[in-house]
Amino acid sequence: MKAAIIMGSKSDYPVVSKAEDILKQFGVEFETRIMSAHRTPKVTEAFAAGAEEAGVEVIIAAAGKAAHLAGVLAAQTALPVIGIPMKSSTLDGLDSLLSTVQMPKGIPVATVAVDGAENAALLAVQILSVKYGDLREKMKAYKAQMEADIIALDKEFQENR
Repeated sequence: MKAAIIMGSKSDYPVVSKAEDILKQFGVEFETRIMSAHRTPKVTEAFAAGAEEAGVEVIIAAAGKAAHLAGVLAAQTALPVIGIPMKSSTLDGLDSLLSTVQMPKGIPVATVAVDGAENAALLAVQILSVKYGDLREKMKAYKAQMEADIIALDKEFQENR
């Protein structure tokens, strides 16, 4: 199983690294690359065209401002693409969100929250878990642990009031 994380700029890495952390936690092999839908369109196109043959099973694409990266990748592969709209200085990420989520019919991009790298990686794990049952079991355990953590926090909160 392999995921690809593509970011439009090196400045996206502090957010993108959170997706890497989740994928590592679940034991998902991944590669992280920098590509631009606008500045390196031929590189982006070649990557998308060869991703499946290279063993990629899901793509996470992080981009800000015009944020066309996820859509450009999705237009050129049948693999699932998850977009992470990045918070930009201009419109606080709203521009990126709309550019990522508003895809034309036939070119779906699953979109998470602005700077939502953790959820992008978790969605990638869930997509891969359709094929890999061990990931589904790890996801069930992850969700059970989240529940237990919140219950413990609530109990502590109630006891210390």
